[in-house]
Amino acid sequence: MATENRIHFWRRNAKVPGRYPKDTKPKFNNLKSKKASSFHEFARSTNDAWDIDEEEDKDFLSTPAPTLSSPSRHHSTSAQQQQIQADDTETGVSDRLAPPSTEALDFQDVQEEDAEYWEHVNGKVVKSSSDAHLNMSSVRSSLQKQQSLPVRAIIPLVARMSDQNASGAPPMTVREKSRLDKFKQLLASPNTDLEELRKHSWSGIPREVRPITWRLLSGYLPANKERRELVMKRKREEYFGFIEQYYHSRTDEHYKDTYRQIHIDIPRTNPLIPLFQQPAVQEVFERILFIWAIRHPASGYVQGINDLVTPFFVVFLSEFVKDVENSEVAALPLDTQRNIEADSFWCMSKLLDGIQDNYTFAQPGIQNKVKALEELVSRIDEDIHNHFKRYEVEYLQFAFRWMNNLLMRELPLRCTIRLWDTYQAETEGFTHFHLYVCSAFLIEWRKEILSMVDFQGLLMLLQNLPTIHWGNEEVGLLLAEAYRLKYMFADAPSHYKR
Repeated sequence: MATENRIHFWRRNAKVPGRYPKDTKPKFNNLKSKKASSFHEFARSTNDAWDIDEEEDKDFLSTPAPTLSSPSRHHSTSAQQQQIQADDTETGVSDRLAPPSTEALDFQDVQEEDAEYWEHVNGKVVKSSSDAHLNMSSVRSSLQKQQSLPVRAIIPLVARMSDQNASGAPPMTVREKSRLDKFKQLLASPNTDLEELRKHSWSGIPREVRPITWRLLSGYLPANKERRELVMKRKREEYFGFIEQYYHSRTDEHYKDTYRQIHIDIPRTNPLIPLFQQPAVQEVFERILFIWAIRHPASGYVQGINDLVTPFFVVFLSEFVKDVENSEVAALPLDTQRNIEADSFWCMSKLLDGIQDNYTFAQPGIQNKVKALEELVSRIDEDIHNHFKRYEVEYLQFAFRWMNNLLMRELPLRCTIRLWDTYQAETEGFTHFHLYVCSAFLIEWRKEILSMVDFQGLLMLLQNLPTIHWGNEEVGLLLAEAYRLKYMFADAPSHYKR
């Protein structure tokens, strides 16, 4: 009976999400319904069914870009989440937690509005007229219910990848120059001391030496300096050998579904960053993901893997261009484009080798990590754990994405790159240490979580955390707290489990 109820919950008579069943008229006088305070109440009040067939998928492929109003899967929420985060820059958490507008906004419209979203008037940041369509009454009511965040300096979306602090601090200080010199000294030695390199990389890698450092820490290149060029040349040739051997099979019956899913997901990858909407960049991503998928049949391609290419691509692109955000990849020399693509493929492959059980059938790696997170949070902060239980919030409902995408959907890309500096410096950074980072990340929003007293509000908060202003400082504090938790709990099994 329970199974039958779940089936009927997700599959109504309506075929398209949001459409009313036949012979049913909407009752607009009942729009002000009571908020759902638990998951079961929320479920009973929901009539949408996500039944998208092949015909609708074809319609999606024929459109230039996805819309923010139809999140068909949890991986397609990146554009909606980042736009909501951008709106937080003035109105804070409460604005974002207000019920979303029912008007469908095309992605192109969002881009145009985002470009003109902020205007500087007498040194102050104010909203432009493009934001006039917002429902001001809902904004006022939500502001009365929730405390807004303090006003901070604005970081435009185009600066999402910039390697700077949220406070706008100068990119190079005396201390940072000293650290850069130390990195150069380590990298210039005949045999780089990888342990020493990890030690210095834990607190962040200078942008100038990040590409070569990531290649070394990921295991793509050897520590011996004389062998690096030879190995890199051989691996690049090997990758393009795979392209010649396998890429033409993307239209074969056996692989066409894999390629089709990749082709759909690529435009959703960081949709608000123009760099990733360039055709040349999307073709690179398609080749990388397709070759990886057919060489790893145990998992194949799974939604979310597409996000894991972006940090490597940006870091290796920064080796050849200064302004990564506004660079035109197609204008680069062909050899440079090929080198960036091959290096991104091999480093991503090294990363996925350690977390492949996250993407095999039923994704057991993610299931285990989410369960471990629940156990850990129940020990670290019992108030938050009991708050989730009271309002029937399951950890899998928000933490699945944290594990599947390694927090990439929760943080700006600049923060992800800084986070990965430390992950690659840790022995099991992307697996074991990531658990403690997720725990510290959850506890960071303790006040906001405990202030939410309904299921819907909690889930909206946890899926749209306001990190748009975060920079190196905030990530550094997050990592420090994660290290403290690891030190306390990693070697104390009796503290870790009930």
